Amino acid sequence: MPIVSVPPPYRGPTRGEGRVPVEGATVRECLTAVDVKYPGFAALVLDAEGAPHGFVKLFVGERALTQDDLDDPLLPDDELTVIASIGGG
Repeated sequence: MPIVSVPPPYRGPTRGEGRVPVEGATVRECLTAVDVKYPGFAALVLDAEGAPHGFVKLFVGERALTQDDLDDPLLPDDELTVIASIGGG
């Protein structure tokens, strides 16, 4: 079962959980599965059209994903990592 790695800024909905095992066959299904377990998570990661927010980066292993990759399949032992880009100045 894939694991979604949640960065600290997005752990409010997950009640502090940093690694969430989920049932899902694609990147999108896994993100949705986290939201089913922990409502409010998807709104932090995806915009109203279902694309990653501009400040969110997604990785499977070391491969950076784009919005075109959201329907890519995940293997049961894959880890989907969500990175919260922090800006400042």
